[in-house]
Order: sequence, then structure tokens, then C-alpha cells
Amino acid sequence: MLHIPILRHGKAYTSVDSIEIVHHATGEPLARVSQANSGMIARDVHRMDWRGLERFSVAELMAMSRKAGKLFTTAALPLGDSTQSFEDYIHQLSGTTGMPQALCRANAQKIFRMFDEIELVVAGLTRGFDLSILDRGFGSDDGRTLSYFREARTFGAVLPSNSPGVHSLWMPAIALKTPVVLKPGREEPWSPLRIIEAFCAAGVPREAFGFYPTDHAGAGELLRVVDRAMLFGDASTTRAWANDHRVELHGPGYSKVVLGDDAADDWQKYVDIMVTSIVANGGRSCINASAIWTPRYGREIADAVARELAKVRALPADDPDAKIAAFANPKMAEAISGAIDAGLRDPGATELTVVHRGSPRLATIGRCAYLLPTLIHCEDREHPLANREFLFPFATVIECPTRDMPGAIGKSLIVSAITADKGFAADLMACGDIDRLNIGAIPTVRISWDQPHEGNLFEHLYRQRAFQCESASCGW
Repeated sequence: MLHIPILRHGKAYTSVDSIEIVHHATGEPLARVSQANSGMIARDVHRMDWRGLERFSVAELMAMSRKAGKLFTTAALPLGDSTQSFEDYIHQLSGTTGMPQALCRANAQKIFRMFDEIELVVAGLTRGFDLSILDRGFGSDDGRTLSYFREARTFGAVLPSNSPGVHSLWMPAIALKTPVVLKPGREEPWSPLRIIEAFCAAGVPREAFGFYPTDHAGAGELLRVVDRAMLFGDASTTRAWANDHRVELHGPGYSKVVLGDDAADDWQKYVDIMVTSIVANGGRSCINASAIWTPRYGREIADAVARELAKVRALPADDPDAKIAAFANPKMAEAISGAIDAGLRDPGATELTVVHRGSPRLATIGRCAYLLPTLIHCEDREHPLANREFLFPFATVIECPTRDMPGAIGKSLIVSAITADKGFAADLMACGDIDRLNIGAIPTVRISWDQPHEGNLFEHLYRQRAFQCESASCGW
């Protein structure tokens, strides 16, 4: 059986404590994963060489990133005492997470793009100033003196198992000269470990990486001892860290597709946009739409979208047509389905996908459970299901006057507003609840790499300082 080690300052370490991760469909053990305890994590983070990447320029680190991208998708890279090809990675990733292999490949391509287009990404984070300023500590940009220093000597990330594409959010930390400490998702150690090994094979010092599979207590300790961090999790997980400015939270997105008054009468043109926003990547991302808001034709829109979603079937992970992931733990799928059924008992909500599909949303194949795409029409935006998000393609359709939408939609990671109404667009642009705003027929899942997503990692790691220097003293 494969062994996945802890990486302590980049060096593999086998722990006495370990867990097995198994294939979602067969139950076959695929790997034994060494487990770190809280004390080990705290000691290692405090001893980490936080200046280890300072000897490289940002340009050199970005060149290493591009090289690492090619290695990530083509090379046999270390995996414990063995090696892992790219095809091994795809099969192992799908095996333990239940994600279809086709979606694993799509997510791997997102990771490759982050490696390969790192200049574009960092330019978006830094708003395009001369990056040699980070090498020197100060410099001139368009005639203005700029100076930045790195507040984050170490950067940590507590990662999920649901979508490998999220690793693109922490990866720029390396180009920004910040050592990283990672706690992988229980079923998904594969992606972060392969990313680390690709970076190292491209020339990034191993000492810049920590990789600590651990339990809940270990994850909490990691967040406490690093200088800056990001945390992925549901609302209950992220709530405990809501008041800690050091921790950037990545919880439910509550992303939405919104129709303006000028687009609502032509809603049929946008059904594909709505369906894609809901079901892409198996509906497992915070960028998936969990609601459609429209000033009218709510029931008609709900029926049309439900008809398309009902075509999605539960298929084995190796089927090229598979679009949704299996739940290796059927009890989780049952609990989610039960929560939706409980919400439907409140008057004013109708599930339409079940009508078109002719079968329940909860399906079972072998030892796996699937939740089939679910579309619900809510008569009232205050209904308990109107603003819910689940780990599968789930969305509600809600009618609301456009004049009320900016104040009613609530916290939304992404809003795709299909409108050419400048007044409505301006109201949405002024809404502080929207993190990312698309104007036009743009699916919520289409991300522009040259703009920050869910916070700005550069601003999380660095702080600008006032700086003056006599010319005779600044020649170094």
C-alpha cells in the first residue's frame, strides 16, 4: 500500500499514527497517511526558515512556477517511497474523493493554469506595480515611491477535499516569497502533495514547504501558529475564526445568477448560463450558483432549468459522461437530502427536478450515494431553503423586484447579473455584500485569473509602509 508522509521542512517523515484512505466505490485501501499532532506542527512552524525564499527574485520564482506546471502534468513525481505519474494522480484523486475522472482532469488543468499563468495572476493581485520592488523592499512605480514588507513569515492553509481547483488560491504564495504550511483534506492529500513536489522539482527549496495531514485539533493549531492563513470549510467551521484577521475564510459562496428587468422577458436565452452555473464541477464549488433571482417568470424559469438538470444521472467515476461526484459516506448524502426534505415541509417551496426526472434526488450505486441535481422554486425569498448551499448541484429560483435585489440577496461570493441597465448595474456595484460581480451573460463559474478571488492574497501577506530615503543612502 502507498504511504503518504508528513513533510517537515520539506523532508518526508513517517508517523507512528496513521489513517487509511479507501476507494470510494470498492472500499479498497489506497494509501496509509501519516498523521501529525499539534505539538509537531507548532514546533516545526516556529523553526521554519521564513527567509528561505528571499534569496530568489519574484521573477525567478515565477519562472520556477511555470516549469513546475509542466512537471505537474507530465512528470513522475515523488509520492512517499514511490513515484506518481499524472495518470496515477488522476485515478488516485478520483478514487478517494468520488469525483469523476473527467472533473479531476478539469481541476488539474486549473492548477496547471495557475502554475503557467502566474505572472498574470500576481499582476492582478499587485495591480501591476514593478515586482522588483518586492525584491529590494522599495522602489519607484510611475514616479511614486513604494515600499512593502512581508507580514506573513509563514502562511498556512487548511484545505478541503471537495474540489482540487481550490489549490490555485494558495499557490501564488510561493512566487510572493512566503513559505507555506498545508493541512490537506482527509480524502484529498494527492493534489497539495503533487503541487509541492512539482515546485521542488522546479527548483523551489524543499524547506519552504510543510505538509501536515492531521485532525481537527491539529488544524486549529496550524491556524494559531502561522502568521497568515486561509481556511476552507462550511459555515460552522469558518464561524469560529470570523474575528481573526489573520485567517482568510473560504466558506459557502451563496453565488447567484440575477436577471434584470431588461433581461427577464428573454429568460429562455439564458437557461444554459443558469444550468452551467449550477452544475459545473459537480456543483461542489463556492462559485457554483445556489440561487437564481428574477423580477418575474420565476416558475417558468425554474421549470426550464429543472428540466435540464434532471438529465444529469449518477454514473461511475470512470465514465467520461459523469458530471456529479459520489459520496463515499452515504450518511452524509442522506443527511443533506433530509435537510432539504425538512425545508420542503414549509409551505411555499416546490421541488421541480424530481417531477422531470421521475426519481428521488438520493440515488445509490453499490456502496456509494449520489445526490442528483435539485432545483426548487420558492414563492418567498424568506423561505428556509431560499438561501441554502449544499455539496452538490442545488439551487432555488426566487422572484424579487430588481429595486429590492441589492439589499435582499445577502452575502454573495459571485453575482452574475444579466442586464444592460446601467442603473441596476450601478446599484449592484454599490452593494457591499457582493464579492465578485459579473455584468452580462457570464456563468458564475467563469473566473478571470487577472483579478483577486475571495480576497487578495498579496494584501493578506504584505503591508505597504511609508518610506523615504536620501539618494546617497539608497544605492544598495
